[in-house]
Amino acid sequence: MCAQLHFTICKKIGVKFGNEHSYKHVGKLMETNHEGKVTMLWNQQVQSDRNIANNKPDIMIHVNEEWSYLLIDNAVSGERNMIKK
Repeated sequence: MCAQLHFTICKKIGVKFGNEHSYKHVGKLMETNHEGKVTMLWNQQVQSDRNIANNKPDIMIHVNEEWSYLLIDNAVSGERNMIKK
C-alpha cells in the first residue's frame, strides 16, 4: 500500500519514471522532481532536538523553496500494531 502511495505522489510532484507501472514500482529512499523544488524521502528518520518514540514516518515531502515538510504515516486497520500508530 505504501509503495502505491509513493508512486502516486511521485507522479504528482513530477518525478520521471519512464514507462514504469505502479505494480512494478520499487521506491528509492530519496526522490527529487526534475526541477529540484520538491524532495520526497521514504522511510527515513526525522532528527529533532527531543526524543521522539516513532521518528520514522513512511513518507516525508520537503518543499525546498518554502522550507516546509509534510509527514505521512499510514496504517492499515488489519495491522497488529495499529494502536501504536
